[in-house]
Amino acid sequence: MTSPSDSGHHPVATGAQPVDVDALARAVDARMGQTITSVKELVAIPGIAWEAFDPAELATSAETVAELIRGLGLTDVQILSVSNGETEGGPAVVARRPAAPGKPTVLLYAHHDVQPPGDPTLWKTEPFAATEKDGRLFGRGAADDKAGIMAHVASLEALLATMGEEFGVGVTFFIEGEEEAGSPTFRTFLETHQELLRADIIIVADSANWKVGVPALTTSLRGLVDGVIELRVLEHAVHSGMFGGPLLDAPTLMARLISTFHDDAGEVAIKGLVSAGPATVDYPEEDFRRDSSVLESVQLAGTGSIADRLWNKPALSVIGMDVPSVALSSNTLLPSARAKISVRLAPGQDPDAAMEAIAAHIGSHAPFGADVSFVPGERGNAFATDTNASAAQAALWALGTAWNTQPVEAGMGGSIPFIADLTELFPQAQILITGVEDPDSRAHSANESLHLGDFRNAVLAEALLLARLNVAGQ
Repeated sequence: MTSPSDSGHHPVATGAQPVDVDALARAVDARMGQTITSVKELVAIPGIAWEAFDPAELATSAETVAELIRGLGLTDVQILSVSNGETEGGPAVVARRPAAPGKPTVLLYAHHDVQPPGDPTLWKTEPFAATEKDGRLFGRGAADDKAGIMAHVASLEALLATMGEEFGVGVTFFIEGEEEAGSPTFRTFLETHQELLRADIIIVADSANWKVGVPALTTSLRGLVDGVIELRVLEHAVHSGMFGGPLLDAPTLMARLISTFHDDAGEVAIKGLVSAGPATVDYPEEDFRRDSSVLESVQLAGTGSIADRLWNKPALSVIGMDVPSVALSSNTLLPSARAKISVRLAPGQDPDAAMEAIAAHIGSHAPFGADVSFVPGERGNAFATDTNASAAQAALWALGTAWNTQPVEAGMGGSIPFIADLTELFPQAQILITGVEDPDSRAHSANESLHLGDFRNAVLAEALLLARLNVAGQ
């Protein structure tokens, strides 16, 4: 954990003028009712960037976000999209407030598209009708990422109400419209509008806090590679009674190949994949078991601390297989099988080297001489924040002050692939990954929800961060 430089709610001296914590807190609180109403209005729009869903809803979502930003007094507000030659991108909202002389420019990222609702029978409330219950707001996108949008909007609103023209930090909103569909045109969008989006600091509001009541700055992300294994043993299917025994079917051999990916302790056993760490915070096993919903009888895989296993070591999962379903099964030896694997990479791991290591492992572990091939898929770099940099220090101070408790410098087991694009195209920018989720937000799942108390603190924390950057930029 990192101790904030000040966790009391009173003016904090940071250079030529103080950051008035109390004034910003009052401004945030005075508008919190309307801020929550705006989150509810956004949740009501089922803007889903998948081909099977109505694109008109996504357009409505983008226009609603644009109107919220115009309500701050910004006049340079655009709704933009690009094509990468194969895919027409979702509508992104880009709005700018120029920086005063000598002040930095901050890019505020979030996304307005959401995941599909999934099985409606699993929801306890209507997914696109935000419902308050027990201090939480339930609805698809409430936490991921409609609240992230409103954290940006509400923090700037509080700053302008409190500081007026004294707030000179340049602000660029970049509210993406296709993140949940994998951001297929994100790289093309950045390249097309690189000058429009250029900034000194980038705040990505699409992550999570440590737990309810304890904030976190996400300081590392694992990288990602994936690919498809194809295994063949026969030219065609044959009768299992007539030929079974001397021959093993493709699914059985695929299972044997998959079993080589981990050792007996559950550690990834592919030579060439590296580990990082160690983590500086503790993630108790009982907390992990509760947060992940793992069954009581299931033994956890790997060795070392839970935090290191989540953030600093590779993890391999089989995320899909092509074999007949039980309902369509017959007494035949299947000639082929396919499996898709997803591998999370530790910070410091080169994705190209990881892909080569995985391909080499698969090639050298073909069971019983089966014809095995590996088709590489996506790859993305890991990310690590320099927590000694000025923006990170300001963010940790702001989080600690808003929550009045020590923030955690937390890794994330998942990946945000577009962070690598931001890092590459804006190499001089400091990137801060924040968020409004907590372990029970259930993003992407049924009954997604936002903790309203932590949301208020997230709004205040961003306002404090921007105010501190305003002072530091003098």
